[in-house]
Amino acid sequence: MCGIAGILYFNHPVPDHAVIKKMTDAMAHRGPDAHNDFVQGRVALGHRRLSIIDLSDAANQPFADHTGRYRIVFNGEIYNFQEVRARLTDYPFTTSGDTEVLLAAYIKWGADCLTHFKGMFAFAIWDTAEQELFIARDRMGVKPVYYYTNDEFFLFASEIRGLLASRLIPHKINTAAVREFLSYQSIGFPLSIIENIVQLDAGSCITIRGARVVSKKYWDITASVGDGPYHDKKQVLQHIRNLLRDSVERRLVSDVPIGAFLSGGIDSSAVVGLMAEVSKSMPNTFTIGFSEKEFDESPYAAQIAKKFNTNHNQILLKPSVFLDELTNALDAMDTPSGDGINTYVVSKAIRQSGLTVALSGVGGDELFAGYPFFRQYLQLKKFSKIWGATGWARQLAAAAYSLKGSNKAGRVQQLLRAPSCSVSSFYPEFRRIFSPSLLSKLTRLGGDPTALENNLLALNGGFEKFPALSQVSIAEYLGYTQHTLLKDTDQMSMAVSLEVREPFFDHDLVTYVLGVPDTLKFPHTPKSLLVDSLQGLLPPEIVHRRKQGFLFPWEVWMKRELHDFCDQRLKRMAERDFVNGSQLLAYWERFQKGDPGVRWMELWLFVVLEYWMEKNSY
Repeated sequence: MCGIAGILYFNHPVPDHAVIKKMTDAMAHRGPDAHNDFVQGRVALGHRRLSIIDLSDAANQPFADHTGRYRIVFNGEIYNFQEVRARLTDYPFTTSGDTEVLLAAYIKWGADCLTHFKGMFAFAIWDTAEQELFIARDRMGVKPVYYYTNDEFFLFASEIRGLLASRLIPHKINTAAVREFLSYQSIGFPLSIIENIVQLDAGSCITIRGARVVSKKYWDITASVGDGPYHDKKQVLQHIRNLLRDSVERRLVSDVPIGAFLSGGIDSSAVVGLMAEVSKSMPNTFTIGFSEKEFDESPYAAQIAKKFNTNHNQILLKPSVFLDELTNALDAMDTPSGDGINTYVVSKAIRQSGLTVALSGVGGDELFAGYPFFRQYLQLKKFSKIWGATGWARQLAAAAYSLKGSNKAGRVQQLLRAPSCSVSSFYPEFRRIFSPSLLSKLTRLGGDPTALENNLLALNGGFEKFPALSQVSIAEYLGYTQHTLLKDTDQMSMAVSLEVREPFFDHDLVTYVLGVPDTLKFPHTPKSLLVDSLQGLLPPEIVHRRKQGFLFPWEVWMKRELHDFCDQRLKRMAERDFVNGSQLLAYWERFQKGDPGVRWMELWLFVVLEYWMEKNSY
């Protein structure tokens, strides 16, 4: 896992090494083990390395092929690189890692090399002969790429701060992205918090020749339903188990020790159980424990650790550590996020134990219908045949909800006014933090459709060939999963130089599970399709226990320990030109007085945004 950056000037040479060094220095946390750059003519490439596979200096980047024609910078892991290498018999390899395999595959197959890779990656390759730059991002969007282009040059980096460190980009806040953030607690493709900095979409690549920048989508989650058995339940369960087992096994490829996050829930326990099956060594597991029982899941984790004979490590923390680490976590945010503090604290604790790689069970809920709104959507779909005929009744009900004035009522109002029972109409409301009406009251950000809404509508019914539960999974992937869950996992773990690997985001597994009929996937018990596929791997008390997670008392803290911290930032935010200051402060006052209609998360998003803007001098 690493940090990459680059500059390509269209018509004149790169001035010096200083600019690319500033870009990679801004991302030093992503790669503390080595730092190098390559500057030649119009191009500069920079790299920060966290050594995981082939720890030798020979594998440092930017890496050149054996002829010297190509240079690559690469962030991520190609889990099947040994299989790919076996098909590249005509290339004279000099290293044992995946970087040279990736480069050799590109030399042989060009952009089609992307179809051969199983992994998480973002990379750039410069062809010195053709004077062409090629950039690509993995299918699921695990590893980030941001870029900026104008008439003179093209810049890219793993993080926004890497681009801004170049001092070649105007620092102007993107108000459309601010609206996206306040709506969904993160910023979706193609927006970023800075105007004209663009996120490269997952499953996409860019080719730049001369001044021509061509973007292409090489993989789409809705493009095809996975092959394999779907009508025989026994075969479906066995196939899912095989795919998940293969996914875990692939993610154990490493030249450094690997650990696993173990909360004691279904998803992390499944990963650890499969690690124990496929690994030749005792798995290292890590659990965050708390002396306060209402937060503590460590007894469940200890039960799993004992069952699978892991080298178990319990890290005892106090809930107040989340307060102690708050500014560190906020400082780690490359882009604002309403979540992520939990991920930062856990990642830091794991990294301080000495590990640099850990597997995570993140993604199981999204793929196996683990959230309540999967069932809610099925309930709403029952009205699909009469949705249009009940328009007048729904409009009356929506008008009645508008009189209630709460944010929750506003979201119900939006659902009632949805033009159809499609997931593209409903999903944004399931995940929305602020209703459009409340956001319009507190800000001056306008009422245009959000990027999430536009991206769902752009699929033009591409959902419809999938079962209903899978439609929600696809929407979840295009929304919260990719832009909050994966982005937070990356930015918060890499802030402390920890690589996190997520077996539930294996594209073979995802593609197959999306084709499973609702009759088999319906969660009669928590994530029953996943649990049944593991055929007794997990103890019943783990499967059926109440879902807990990191539910800390932020609402109480914001009124007590964090009151001054929040109050100062909300008052500064109230002075911003895109905010209705008096309305925001009145909303804050209602929260302090205990108004149940005001949720802590709504105000927290403004606090996080103001902190980020102040830190970055806006």
